[in-house]
Amino acid sequence: MAVLSKPVHPNVQLLLENYASAGSPRTRLLVLLATLLILRGRIVSGPIDVTKVPRGKRASPEELADALQQVYIQEKDGSKTLLVPYRDQYVTKVPISPISPSKLASDAPYFPIISSPSISSSQSLAKSKSTPTGLNTTFLHQLRSIIFRIAIPSWRSKETLLVVMHSFFLVLRTVLSIGVARLDGRIVRDLVSADGKGFLRGLGLWFLLAIPSTYTNSMIRHLQSKISLRIRTRLTRYIHDLYLSSAPHLRYYHIGSELEGVDQYITADVEAWADALAGLYGNLLKPTLDTLLFTSQLSRSLGLRGTILLFANYYVTAKILRAVTPAFGRLAVVEARLEGEYRAGVGRVGREGEEVAFYDGGAREKDILTRAYLRLIKHVNSIYKIRIAYEWTEDYVIKYLWSAAGYGLIAVPLLITRTKKAIGVQAGGDETGGRVDNVVAHRTETYISNRRLLLSLADAGGRLMYAYKDLLELAGLTTRLYTLLSTLHNLPSMPVSAEGDVIQLKNVDVVIPGSALIADSNDTLTGTDGEPHVSEAKLSAPLVRDLSLILREGEHLMITGSNGVGKTAVARVLAGLWDAHGPLASVSRPGPIADDISPSPSSTHASYAWTRPGVFVVPQRAYMVTGSLLDQVIYPHGYAQFKASGRSLEELREILEAVFLGYLPEREGGWGTRKEWRDVLSGGEKQRMALARVFYHRPRFAILDECTSAVSSDVEGQMYERAKAMGITLITISLRPSLMKYHKQLLTLTGDGSGRWTLSRVGGAEERMEMDREIVELEARLEEVGKWESRVEELEGLLRVRDV
Repeated sequence: MAVLSKPVHPNVQLLLENYASAGSPRTRLLVLLATLLILRGRIVSGPIDVTKVPRGKRASPEELADALQQVYIQEKDGSKTLLVPYRDQYVTKVPISPISPSKLASDAPYFPIISSPSISSSQSLAKSKSTPTGLNTTFLHQLRSIIFRIAIPSWRSKETLLVVMHSFFLVLRTVLSIGVARLDGRIVRDLVSADGKGFLRGLGLWFLLAIPSTYTNSMIRHLQSKISLRIRTRLTRYIHDLYLSSAPHLRYYHIGSELEGVDQYITADVEAWADALAGLYGNLLKPTLDTLLFTSQLSRSLGLRGTILLFANYYVTAKILRAVTPAFGRLAVVEARLEGEYRAGVGRVGREGEEVAFYDGGAREKDILTRAYLRLIKHVNSIYKIRIAYEWTEDYVIKYLWSAAGYGLIAVPLLITRTKKAIGVQAGGDETGGRVDNVVAHRTETYISNRRLLLSLADAGGRLMYAYKDLLELAGLTTRLYTLLSTLHNLPSMPVSAEGDVIQLKNVDVVIPGSALIADSNDTLTGTDGEPHVSEAKLSAPLVRDLSLILREGEHLMITGSNGVGKTAVARVLAGLWDAHGPLASVSRPGPIADDISPSPSSTHASYAWTRPGVFVVPQRAYMVTGSLLDQVIYPHGYAQFKASGRSLEELREILEAVFLGYLPEREGGWGTRKEWRDVLSGGEKQRMALARVFYHRPRFAILDECTSAVSSDVEGQMYERAKAMGITLITISLRPSLMKYHKQLLTLTGDGSGRWTLSRVGGAEERMEMDREIVELEARLEEVGKWESRVEELEGLLRVRDV
């Protein structure tokens, strides 16, 4: 024990010396009680320094800074070791093992979409959140799936050990409560009998029994919090691995069309569910044990009649409270949904703060948030109103009806069961009345013990009734959590294309996914996998129809066309984010390859192997990741991958110089500086930072979607030339004619609603013919200039005549 290994507290030592020198028993008892109180405080609070200091040498400031920057170490088996600085002196290592894809695949059958029979298959994902909540078989299936597949996956897990320990202390608390009730009656008996020694002995036992009782109460609360935290950690890690999945799943990309307010599900709902489950276990197990054990103890003294009345009281109470209990589960679901809407509104203002400020839209956003908050408050107030009648009935039944019933039950052994026996004892008593006093003392003992047991029993019954309400709320939270998990498990994977050395599209129709599915279940077809599919005829008109092209390395392509014709949609198909429609559609993309990168002149590293991505996309809206300045350049790689690659900060500085951002490390305070970069960097700087990522990763093909719109033409041209010199094949989406000279092919989308397109070579015969045709049209218009000028003069003459 850590406490016993410490030196004895000076006050304890003084009290022990006083106890040894004390003369009277009363003085010895007072000294002993004071000693136990001090020891109890030391046991509960523990030693002053309870944190285990990591062993090993202290870390230098450079090592601590490196740990803060690195965050984790990537292991060969796929696991990670988190680096956690401790007290600015040590670095602790916490191993984290990701959930394997096989585990996620084996869990998927346990999380099917549960929808109403009236909902068609094409709507089941979106409508699953409307599944009714309640204590039924559906709820039991959902709860069992979440607990035994995620929260407590094995009986050998740490969560199981915590539950066993928690159960032990719950049982121990019930046993101690019975002992306290019996000791309470014994103390009062000795007091009525004027037994001084027995009274002091009982009082000493009372204080001794208080030590394990208070410690048990503290451990129950502590273990309940630990169970809640462990379950929440399990769920959070599981959902993170499922939600933030890599290709071809990318569940975070297209769950937004199926489920709104995912952030509310992952944060608040997971925490609320873990707290509700951990609290409900204790609120069910201990009151149930209390009810069973207290009832068995009371039945010995109440007799058959009292026991029957006790169970009749249980039945009547349960029937009354069940009749007045509202649908707390459904109310909890609605409240969580409204909380999510309000949370999403606040987050939207935070994300789009600059745009809102440009429009001076604060007042408008305040109105939107106020309406969302008022909807939430209106619902919460309605819950409070509903609870008035329920809590009034609950308090009346549990506090007053049970108390009255308790007095009646206590009177059974005193007035009925033991009356004749008591009269016989009194008739045969001696003249001093000693036997009579003894009977009165025993009656008092029975009354006090039974009264305490009945009060504890009433408390247990009340907590059981409260637990029913908590169980309904848990049902609502379980429905929301199961909706998230089932939706994530049943999202279709992203399209998987063949790998090759070129980008190739054949007979591809570019269609917005799910935009025009007709919700008529009679128009669905059954595929070879047994799942219903919507026929191609029921899709909306393609943005681009029957697109076919082959793009080899070095054949730079420019995609152009008016706004809204589907240029970015083509980029999504090329990147594999959208599926390729069409009966004969096929897509082929190059995969990553190993490449030897020669060191720069300023680098001290030798050449090393580097994996070049096959396709790298730079979207129109530059994304700035949370982290340091270095993280902005190497994204989506982390610092651990950067260290493992052997690349140096000098190379990164050269990359920033290539995109005209070489001043950033000095201006912002170094590579390790952490800021909100989306607010720190200007629009042009963010776009150039996105190009720096392209130069860092050196992909085989780079899709640039209007990613230089805020960059000047001269800087833009130099960056394009740099990319081409690095062997990166460019696929540019832009309306700038000045970029055409950096490409060899031009894909033009007509945008007339027919989905037509043209593919021509830049500088080829087709382009020259097009330019000649445009010259002819312009010359024809110039010939009509004289007619237009004469017409203008006629109109001006007419206006002068009218003015006169």
